[in-house]
Amino acid sequence: MWLKFLGAAKNVTGSCHLLQSGGRRILIDCGLYQERRYRNRNWDPFPLDLRGIHGVLLTHAHLDHCGRLPKLVAEGFRGPIYGTKATLEIAKIVLRDSAHIQMEDAEYKRLRHQREGRTGRFPEVPLYTLSDVEDTLSLFQAVSYDQPVELEPGMSAVFRDAGHIFGSSMVAVKVSESRRERTILFSGDVGRWDKPIINDPSLFSAADYIIMESTYGNRVHEDVSAIRDTLSEVINRTREAGGNIVIPSFAIERAQELLYYLNELLLADEIPHILVFVDSPMAVSVTQVFERNPELFDPDMQELIRDKKSPFHFFGLQLVKSVEESKAINHLRGTAIIIAGSGMCTGGRIKHHLAHNIERKESTILFVGYQAEGTLGRHILSEPPEVRILGRTRKVRARIARINGLSAHADSRELERWLSSIRNRPRGLFLVHGESHALAAMETALREKKGWKVAVPDYLEEVELE
Repeated sequence: MWLKFLGAAKNVTGSCHLLQSGGRRILIDCGLYQERRYRNRNWDPFPLDLRGIHGVLLTHAHLDHCGRLPKLVAEGFRGPIYGTKATLEIAKIVLRDSAHIQMEDAEYKRLRHQREGRTGRFPEVPLYTLSDVEDTLSLFQAVSYDQPVELEPGMSAVFRDAGHIFGSSMVAVKVSESRRERTILFSGDVGRWDKPIINDPSLFSAADYIIMESTYGNRVHEDVSAIRDTLSEVINRTREAGGNIVIPSFAIERAQELLYYLNELLLADEIPHILVFVDSPMAVSVTQVFERNPELFDPDMQELIRDKKSPFHFFGLQLVKSVEESKAINHLRGTAIIIAGSGMCTGGRIKHHLAHNIERKESTILFVGYQAEGTLGRHILSEPPEVRILGRTRKVRARIARINGLSAHADSRELERWLSSIRNRPRGLFLVHGESHALAAMETALREKKGWKVAVPDYLEEVELE
């Protein structure tokens, strides 16, 4: 039995792990690299024979977990891709959007570099096309929570709710080999307790090996109770100044969660009734997936729906799809809340809203999600005097604000809480999906508190599972 770490090893994005037992080989996730220093890996050929891969287990539909699936297929993979119904519905939207953005960005960069007489760091062609995405979607196979799925003889998997984003999963893979049986638990991205809309993370009582994300392995999130106060303060202060509140947001879960909190504040008359734009075709489509799968809502959200107080339909909410509507937002006078993607400002419509607002001292750029090292969002968050957006250097005059409590990732205490349900002593715990300082802090804490065997694997490292 072997485990190979093909992504998110000593970095956050590009999640991809290979599990091999005898002749059976499966991938867990196949995500896109988003940190600039690792983005070249997106273009590298996969370091394995894809014809020998028997399937992919998709934990959830974030781009850093599903974004290289079309490349996998373009290079020859033809096996099933398993995920929950909601995950596959959202992945369909995400991958089509990704292909569009890559094709547009590749052409934009090609023309810009041509004008400037230079070549860029990355190829000026898209990583994959819409045709590759459609080939990928044909391989999707929906699974249900808590129902074992037979992958290959002697290898099965159970998907359980991760509480991270809508439809997200933790996956326990059971492997039988040479009269021994092992359970390998892949955490995916661990969610948080008492979050709106979705249920709490699932707990497991036993596992032989655990592969756990550690995005916030060195941090404790601010209290969730502070989210409403901070959001209210930012909106009211910016309204008084006469600027816009520009919120880079992930289209999946974060945008819907923001609408949930805005709806609460509006119902309580704690913020003015101003226009709220969700300027993201993907976020609009994902919200429709939420509404088609109400059985996944937590009890509080189900009660809001019954009382006709849905956060997806309040007065003043504008769901923007067309480019023309998006451009028109920046010609409006007065204050508006503009929620747009991408969440790390690496592409999409948010760049245009940043370009129109970052030099306005009356506006606020409000970050509500994790900003990976090397991304534009991380750079802006450091409040530099100037920043390059859409090929032009701009002064940073807008207020830069942040809400940490909205994170969909468990913090260090919550990760320990998730592990506390494991009653046996695992043979090994591997920490992935984190920056070096977060991984180191989590490794030290778990060694000291639990005495477990903990490792932080390198990229392409291969480990034998005994």
